[in-house]
Amino acid sequence: LVWFPHSMAPKRQSSLPPQMKKPRQPPAPKPGQTSTSQHLHKGEKEQQEAIEHTDEVQNEIDRPNEQASEEILKVEQKYNKLCQPFFQKRLELISKIPNFGVTTFVNHPQVSALLGEEDEEALHYLTRVEVTEFEDIKSGYRIDFYFDENPYFENKVLSKEFHLNESGDSSSKSTEIKWKSGKDLMKRSSQTQNKASRKRQHEEPESFFTWFTDHSDAGADELGEVIKDDIWPNPLQYYLVLDMVDEEGEGEEDDDDEEEEEGLEDMMKKEMRMKEGEEDEGEDD
Repeated sequence: LVWFPHSMAPKRQSSLPPQMKKPRQPPAPKPGQTSTSQHLHKGEKEQQEAIEHTDEVQNEIDRPNEQASEEILKVEQKYNKLCQPFFQKRLELISKIPNFGVTTFVNHPQVSALLGEEDEEALHYLTRVEVTEFEDIKSGYRIDFYFDENPYFENKVLSKEFHLNESGDSSSKSTEIKWKSGKDLMKRSSQTQNKASRKRQHEEPESFFTWFTDHSDAGADELGEVIKDDIWPNPLQYYLVLDMVDEEGEGEEDDDDEEEEEGLEDMMKKEMRMKEGEEDEGEDD
């Protein structure tokens, strides 16, 4: 897991403009007038000097913060390298679990909101997802999606890269999807939105695969950040979501059964007391 710290943003520029306008000189006091304007001019000068010195001190404060960010990046780089063998081992194990990728995406609340019905069908052919940080980790990362042979597109791997240059400008690029004839989900997604039968109650979203072609705002790509920072570090937690819900549901059902049994016992006891009361009344008669 790698976080882009604030040092990736452009270094702080001075808060002061390049050339500050000098305060306009007040007219010289006439004979007999007080020197109030002279005192005012002196106060403005002191204020201006205080602002300039404050900006200088702020630069001194920012300097160690920038150094700390650089040190954090070095530590993250070190531990990313240590994690690589374990990431590879995890990928090998995940490949033995059927539908791991699509189940993980469907169970994730943010990603699931982007999936249409046909997207889910296509993602059943997803074998693994891999996130790779660039060697200079503050410069960006790449997400690779590996697929088996499928009826939707020819690609075996779909990738999207995110880049951040020294000035802090973001950009992205991705694999061109080679759709098979009549299987372009990006074109069909708009047509299926008007269908009455849907798996979800809300309208079907645009195709998940439009994300590969969307480079409008690489610096605020929510899906890329979710995959890199949330799913990639621990995908198993989302794969197991349904199992955890089922276990909780079974516990609730057991509680309901116990309550029903207790209710039946109370009813039977009440009926027995009523019968006993009727028998006693008969004997008295």
